[in-house]
Amino acid sequence: MAVDPCAAGASCDAAILATWANFYVIVGSSAGALTGLMFVVITLVAGIERLRTSSDAVSAFSTPTIVHFCVALVVAASISAPWRRLEHVAGVLGIASLYGVVYVARITISARRQSVFQPEREDWIWYMILPFVAYVLMLGSACALLWDAGPALFALAGTVVFLVLIGIHNAWDSVTYVALGQYSQSSESSGRAE
Repeated sequence: MAVDPCAAGASCDAAILATWANFYVIVGSSAGALTGLMFVVITLVAGIERLRTSSDAVSAFSTPTIVHFCVALVVAASISAPWRRLEHVAGVLGIASLYGVVYVARITISARRQSVFQPEREDWIWYMILPFVAYVLMLGSACALLWDAGPALFALAGTVVFLVLIGIHNAWDSVTYVALGQYSQSSESSGRAE
C-alpha cells in the first residue's frame, strides 16, 4: 500500500522533499568524499614542477572538478534541508545553477588563455560543454519545481548524478595526465643520464 507523502498533517512540499532524503545522503556523501580525495591528490602531486608553473591550467581543468563536486554537495544539502515550501529550495537551486553557468563561462575563457596545455575536443566536451549543459538542466529543474515537483525532482537528481560523473571523469583525466607527464619526464631524465 502506497503512503501519501502529504498525509499526517505535514506540509506536502516538505513531504515530497523527504522522499528524496536517502538519495541525497548517498550523492552528497559521495560528492563530499570525492572532493576530499581531490584535495589529497592535488596535495600529492603539488611537488611536480608542471603544476607549479601552470596555475592557469589548474584553474581551468582541476579546480572546476572540485566546484562540480561541491555544487552536488550543495544541492544534496539543499534538498535535505527542512524546507516548508518548494519555492525556497527552487530559489537556492536556481542561484547555484546560475553560479555554475557563469563559472563554466569563466573557466572556458581561462582554458583558452592558458598556454601550458592544448585542450583536445574531448577536453572541451568534458570540461566545458557537459558542465554547462548540466548547470542549464539544473536551472530548468529548479524552475520546474514551481510547476510540477515530481518530474523536476527526477530531472534534478539526474543532473546531480551527471555533475558527479563529470567530476569523476575529469578527476581521473587530470590525475592520469599528471601521472603520465611525470612518467614521461622521468623517462626522459633517465634517458639523458645514460
